[in-house]
Amino acid sequence: MMTGETDFGTWLGGLLSDPDHQGRTWAVHGQTAVSREALRDEVSRARGILEAHGVTAGSTVAVQVLPSFTLLWSLFALWTAGAQVMLLDPRLTPAETGRLLELCEPQFWLTSGTSAQTFTPFRDECEVVVERRPAGRAAQGPHRLIQFSSGSTGLPKVIGRTGDSLRGEVARFGLLPDMPRAGERVLLLSSLAHSFGLIGGVLHALAAGVELHFAGSLRLKELLRVAGEHRVNAVLGVPAHFDLLGRVAEPPALPDLRLAVSGGEILPVETFDRFRERYGVRIGQAYGMTETGIIATDLTGRDAPPAVGLPAPGMRTGVVDGTLRVRLPENPYLHADTDDRYVDGWLSTRDRCAVRSGSGVLEITGRTDTMVAIGGLKVDLTEVESVLAEHTAVVEVVVVYGEAIEAHLVVERALPRAELLAWCKERLSPHKIPKAFHFRTGLPRTSNGKLVRNRELLHTAREHSRRMVAR
Repeated sequence: MMTGETDFGTWLGGLLSDPDHQGRTWAVHGQTAVSREALRDEVSRARGILEAHGVTAGSTVAVQVLPSFTLLWSLFALWTAGAQVMLLDPRLTPAETGRLLELCEPQFWLTSGTSAQTFTPFRDECEVVVERRPAGRAAQGPHRLIQFSSGSTGLPKVIGRTGDSLRGEVARFGLLPDMPRAGERVLLLSSLAHSFGLIGGVLHALAAGVELHFAGSLRLKELLRVAGEHRVNAVLGVPAHFDLLGRVAEPPALPDLRLAVSGGEILPVETFDRFRERYGVRIGQAYGMTETGIIATDLTGRDAPPAVGLPAPGMRTGVVDGTLRVRLPENPYLHADTDDRYVDGWLSTRDRCAVRSGSGVLEITGRTDTMVAIGGLKVDLTEVESVLAEHTAVVEVVVVYGEAIEAHLVVERALPRAELLAWCKERLSPHKIPKAFHFRTGLPRTSNGKLVRNRELLHTAREHSRRMVAR
């Protein structure tokens, strides 16, 4: 039995049976309301099924299940059983999934048997297939949750969170006075496959006695119906959700709404302003990353973007050469070389940051590398480049991001856009696929021979070439 596993499982089991919250509703979706007692029973039932398949303390289990109650009580069952969870986004393609399974060698794979779309609605229950993988390896360390982020060479970064790390993050959320509290109702739109939705949403709600609400679709009418009928006090999501909610000209009154918190990517000022005008609530921010969990918060939107607030309780931060660093007790990366990101106990976020004089508020203004966030989903542009470069007809490629992902390519033969799209769809999740392909006779380079990766310069050079050809 590994260090920390019993403590984490016992802690979670204590939350499930906390007498202070018995009799409360745990979560609501459509016509289905799940009580805390029903949740405890479902977790116990799921644990029995998993143990019958051979899952025990120290087992490694890849979980790739559609967003649902089934997903949540499966996670709780695995953790209380002492298993190590490898959380795979159901939106991954078979090729991406296969790469992760090969890399991490889990002993079991829980899957819904179907891929999710970019925006897949929550559901009550879904089918779960348990596949035993005889070549898999038992857990090699104390990590209770394994997550993944895109790698610059196409090889994903594998990120480990210990039970102490997860409990510590839940405690940090609990120390924030503006977080949803016992008896309040939260509309959770953030992905359950990512840290803010899973830890700041689900685990905080479980610990604090908050009632979760899930929407059956991301249609504006449905979101407003849930928020109004259930008198939600808070909405947790990504900028795309708040942009959608802000597009209704005359929204219904939501007198119980006091909190709207965005995480996952930079919040546009226009989205912030429009939402405040429509609902009278300023969008707050929860800034963090998979490697660290929550780093800084401005939950009530007092400071407005690009500010993301003050460091969360217990988090030590510093800015070196304009880049934010975070103090961590150990390197969060497993299985792969991570260059110089974790040095002497400090992790580079690779986010450009400034600290407001006098207040200590952090401002995040962009990235220092090729990572971008689209609808709360992280995309490393060089991963997209590496996939396109594998096509036999592609000679050179640069992928950049403006309003959408776009690829600039040099090819050795006529290459239909449909062929490139089919190539990408087999190898990349939908949110990583370029929306535009620009074919060039050559790609511009810097004075020292490196490919130009600035979108504006690429388009300027492209327009210049067109004018020269026109002459």
